[in-house]
Amino acid sequence: MSRIVKVALAVALIAVISGAAALALLLRHGFSARAQPLATEAFVARRLRRLAIPRNAREARDPIPGTPEILAEARAHFADHCAICHANDGNGNTAIGKNLYPKAPDMRKPNTQSLSDGELFYIIHNGIRFTGMPAWGSDNVEEDRGSWKLVHFIRHLPHITTEELAEMKQMNPKSRREIEEEDEITKFLMGEEPNSPKGQHH
Repeated sequence: MSRIVKVALAVALIAVISGAAALALLLRHGFSARAQPLATEAFVARRLRRLAIPRNAREARDPIPGTPEILAEARAHFADHCAICHANDGNGNTAIGKNLYPKAPDMRKPNTQSLSDGELFYIIHNGIRFTGMPAWGSDNVEEDRGSWKLVHFIRHLPHITTEELAEMKQMNPKSRREIEEEDEITKFLMGEEPNSPKGQHH
């Protein structure tokens, strides 16, 4: 039996199993995203993800050197674009991350850290269907240096420092309310009345 036939049969078998698991979950929980995926569902999803990533992509190595400057760039990008779902330290325990289905993973743990550089790049660049993970990479894979830089940062997550986390917190996008609160504090410290024109002191 040829390798192509074996792969096709494996994909078909996994599709049948995942379809049955999805149907069972649908009958049990409806369309709710609140439930935690069953271990079987997570296992099947990981196998399908691996099969969906071409071998040459899985075996790709990060072409960008992991210098402190590159890591700082990636940290800033992650804080501004990724932390809203994944949290600054990659734990996934955010208002959005914990309410997705499947939940945003804890990227410090082996399920993410054991992925190859190529797999991490492929996931960042192309996203994952039927999850909350969008495709972030540019259309041209060859020009997508940003996703490779993020691979370095993801590798660094288990060792991230409190200083780095404090720096990232300053880079996280702020809501309008947070901006207004900061403005009120600044005005108070400058001796201005709240909502008064600048320069009118009490």
